[in-house]
Amino acid sequence: MSNSAFENNEAVTEPPFRGWGRQRFLLAGGGTGGHIFPAIAIANAIKNLQPEAQILFVGAKGKMEMEKVPQAGYEIKGLDIAGFNRSSLIKNIGLPLKLVKSFLQVRRIINEFKPDAVIGVGGYSSFPVLRLAQSKGIATFIHESNSFAGKSNILLGKKATKIFVASDGMEKFFPKEKLMITGNPVRSAIAQSTVTKEEALKFFGLRTDKKTVLVVGGSLGAKSFNEAIDAGIDAFAQNNLQLIWQTGKPYAAKGKARSEGRSNVWVNDFITQMENAYAAADVVISRAGAMAIAEICLVAKPAVFVPYPHAAEDHQTVNAMHLVNKKAALMVKDSEAKEKLVSTIIELANDDVRQKELKENSSKLGVADADRIIAEEVLKIIE
Repeated sequence: MSNSAFENNEAVTEPPFRGWGRQRFLLAGGGTGGHIFPAIAIANAIKNLQPEAQILFVGAKGKMEMEKVPQAGYEIKGLDIAGFNRSSLIKNIGLPLKLVKSFLQVRRIINEFKPDAVIGVGGYSSFPVLRLAQSKGIATFIHESNSFAGKSNILLGKKATKIFVASDGMEKFFPKEKLMITGNPVRSAIAQSTVTKEEALKFFGLRTDKKTVLVVGGSLGAKSFNEAIDAGIDAFAQNNLQLIWQTGKPYAAKGKARSEGRSNVWVNDFITQMENAYAAADVVISRAGAMAIAEICLVAKPAVFVPYPHAAEDHQTVNAMHLVNKKAALMVKDSEAKEKLVSTIIELANDDVRQKELKENSSKLGVADADRIIAEEVLKIIE
């Protein structure tokens, strides 16, 4: 369907979505894969339960949801909105105008789509959508993926119909009676993967008789990870370990040059088939975003988390400590990564007893069907 009626503010006499499905769902948010992929998983679960449902996404123009959502087969409308820039206050001058414009765009979308329910998954584009829906008395649902709730979700939670969270202890952010612990929806390619370790290692051109370390720092990579691996790369071969190293684009050339001639290292800027990476790995190094944690717990891999230190409210450290306190993972501070990360992961890779403990405890936190649980609850409430 063309977006022109929305983008050009043309008059639409008949809502273009009416009659397409018995119920209509608006999913709002994005900015990162940690928001987008759970939203797509929830949308897929709704369609599985109610194939005639009509689903529309709302995101921020220029952000990755504008590409990833259509790839998943759903329509998305983009808002002219931006988040608060913490590093440069002068860049926030136009923020009030963008916020007003986004509310006008949201009003038009809601009036024409007429959703029965709005589901927010986080990211600054979700705030105007849920806020306006709440003012119109439309049922609103929030999925908070982190162990430390974002400020927008805390504000929206006061009037939300239901709030889905990943872990316990969230009553300090939200009304207790509205909370439901569901876990975080994980991409079906990972949650339903049947890839064997042997197949996965063959995919990466690695040997089956060596333990494998997976290093994944998000789509852009992680500077501290890359510098630590670069500096300590010889230690992996010395300890009979092989490495799957996702560098991100900024470090790709350096990473490939550093691994030249090393048969125990696979390196690339991005891993498109993460189910293979998880299947191949014995231990994992990762940032502590909510979705990374959800995936690692579900596949039950011993992990060393290095929280991104500039995340809002330092929520990645809170996420990681939630696992550390349950003896389900290890943590290294970003500022200490260059000195401690490689030695910590090698020590873990050589300690089968510690690996077993982390695997057993992390597997208890893994949830395979969070998307279905959320979809069923939404459908039950709005029926």
